[in-house]
Amino acid sequence: MTNILEIKGVNKTFGGLHALRDVNLEIYEGETHAIIGPNGAGKSTLLNCCIGKLIPDDGSVTFNGNNMIGVDAHDINHAGMVRVFQTPEIFPELSLLENVLIPALAKRDGTFKFNPFGDIFNEKEIREEAMATLAEFGLEGFSEDHAGSMSRGNKRRLELAMGLIQKPKLLLLDEPTAGMARLDTNNTIDLLKTGKMREMTKVIIEHDMHVVFSLADRISVLARGHIIATGSPEEIKNDPKVKEAYLGEGDHE
Repeated sequence: MTNILEIKGVNKTFGGLHALRDVNLEIYEGETHAIIGPNGAGKSTLLNCCIGKLIPDDGSVTFNGNNMIGVDAHDINHAGMVRVFQTPEIFPELSLLENVLIPALAKRDGTFKFNPFGDIFNEKEIREEAMATLAEFGLEGFSEDHAGSMSRGNKRRLELAMGLIQKPKLLLLDEPTAGMARLDTNNTIDLLKTGKMREMTKVIIEHDMHVVFSLADRISVLARGHIIATGSPEEIKNDPKVKEAYLGEGDHE
């Protein structure tokens, strides 16, 4: 299989804290890869090293054949690695349609700077694309509503739409169902398994094992900044090192 993201020997410390230790990981094109682990295991730190928010102390992060270490976060996003954050990052005073238009225009023009009073939002082709993207998530009927008035589940749908319209090569999802009721969680699982989302390469950080085992082709487990296991959901379920890490017993290394 072809890898789209390769992480080799990544280390990251904060003072005396070793957040990541010799992390090695490959993400294959077309797969949904979950990264799980106890609180404080280093999951978000690893994602931040991938998207340019943090620079590893050493090691390499290669995306689509290109070294990402030291590359500006915006340029990494523009190259096709798009992150959806745990707390939906939307523009609450703008309509759903405008929220989707902004990243679409940013992807096309290479900047998030825009003039909300200009005519750029009225371009027919990009408005049609934005409406079609909202329809992928069942939001076309709310296109003119203020984003801030939506439920948490619909805000998450909106942010997924904002990610999808950027046509990412790799979508990084940080706790996509955090704080959701079970119905919204199951709806989000269905969204990530259907339509254009189904074939997209995805990395998911998630604590809810129902979500993980419903979506993941492969799972990697972080404990104390080190990957202790990678495998299929069934392999991870039965791995004694994983059970030990989650029980908090013994030597996690």
